[in-house]
Amino acid sequence: MMRITVLFNRLGPYHHARLNESVARCQLSCIELSGIDQTYQWERIDASKGFQRITLFKDSAAILHSQAEIQSRLETTLCELQPHVVAINGWSECFALSALLWCRRHHVPAIVMSESQAIDFDRSRWKESVKRRVAKQFSSGLVGGTVHADYLHYLGIPREQIFKGYDAVDNQYFANSSDLARHGLKPLRSRLNLPDSYFLASNRFVDKKNIPRLLQAYANYRDRIGKTAWKFVLLGDGALMPKVLKLRGDLKLEDDLLLPGFKQYDEIPLYYGLAKAFIHASTTEQWGLVVNEAMASGLPVLVSNRCGCAPDLVQSGVNGFTFDPYDVEELAGLMMKVSSGECDLTAMGEASRKIIADWGTENFADNLMRAAEAALACAPPRANIFDRALLWGLIHR
Repeated sequence: MMRITVLFNRLGPYHHARLNESVARCQLSCIELSGIDQTYQWERIDASKGFQRITLFKDSAAILHSQAEIQSRLETTLCELQPHVVAINGWSECFALSALLWCRRHHVPAIVMSESQAIDFDRSRWKESVKRRVAKQFSSGLVGGTVHADYLHYLGIPREQIFKGYDAVDNQYFANSSDLARHGLKPLRSRLNLPDSYFLASNRFVDKKNIPRLLQAYANYRDRIGKTAWKFVLLGDGALMPKVLKLRGDLKLEDDLLLPGFKQYDEIPLYYGLAKAFIHASTTEQWGLVVNEAMASGLPVLVSNRCGCAPDLVQSGVNGFTFDPYDVEELAGLMMKVSSGECDLTAMGEASRKIIADWGTENFADNLMRAAEAALACAPPRANIFDRALLWGLIHR
C-alpha cells in the first residue's frame, strides 16, 4: 500500500476529518509541527482513526524553536517514516521548505497543498520568480478550488498535475448537528440566549475579516428595516475585540449585536442550526472554511467575492450571493433581500447542501490519492545545486 506522509502546522478538527477519510486508501502518517498554536484556539483532538500522528513539539509553540531544530527533527522523522510521497502544506515557512528540501535530497516526490490565489496580496515580480523556482520542485498539487488551481498553474505546475478539494470539512457532522439543534429549537435557543431570527458570522477578530464594514452594513440594514430587522450573532474573538465593542456602542447595536465569543467544534453547529443566513465579509481570504460549515448546515450564504471559495461554492440567487467587501451599501442591500421574504430560504439552504456535497472529505481523500499517483507517475523534478541552495537560503533567511 502506498505510504503518504502529510504535513500540517497544527491538527485541528478539519484536518482530522480529512485524514480520517483518507486512511482506507493508503498507509497514512501526519507530521504536526506543534501541539500549541497562538492563532487558533482549538482544543487538542486525539481522534485519529488509523493514521499515525507525530508531533514535533507537543507542548510548546514552534516559534520558540530555531529553524535548525525544526529542520533537524523533521528530517529525522521523515527518514524514519520513509514515505513514498510527501504532501506539504504550502511553500513559504521553514517547516514546509525543510520537508521539500528533504524530498529533493531523497528523490521522493512532493505534493503541495495550496489555497493561495493570485489576488491574495499585491505580487512583486521578483518574489513571484522565486516562488516559481520553489513551486516547480513539487510534482503535483492539491488545491482548494478553481482560482487556486489557476494560480498554481501560473507558478509552473502543469494543469494535469493539479487536483481540487483541499479545503473540506466533515459535511455530515455539520448537517446532523445543525439539524439536531433545529429539532431542539425552543429550549436550545433559550439556553444559548439566541433570538428567533438572526444573521450569523464566525471568524477571528483580525483586520482581514473586515468586521467594521460588516457591522456598518448591518447597522444600515437595521436602520432601514426597523423593529422587524433580524439580529446579528458574531462568533469569535481576537485582538480587535475592544474595537468591536466600541463600534457596537458607536453604532447603537447593543440590543441587536450578540457576541458569544469563540466556540469550539462541538458547539458551533448549534449556532448554525438556529441561524437564518450566514455572512463572510473578508477583504482577503484564501478559502473560507466557515462557508463550507454554513452550507453543510443548510444555510443561505452571503460571501465576499475576495474569498477563494466564492467562485466554486456560491451560485448567485441559488444558495446565496457574493458581494464587494468594500461596498457597505451592497451588503446592507443583500441583508434586506434575504430577510424580506423575497428569497426562499429553505430552498437556498437545500441548494447549499447539494453544492457542498461535492466538496467534502471524500473529495479531499480521492484527490489526495490522485495527486499522489500523479506525483509517482512522473520522476521527481530535478533539483540542481541552485535549487537546493535556494531552499536552504529560504529556510535560514
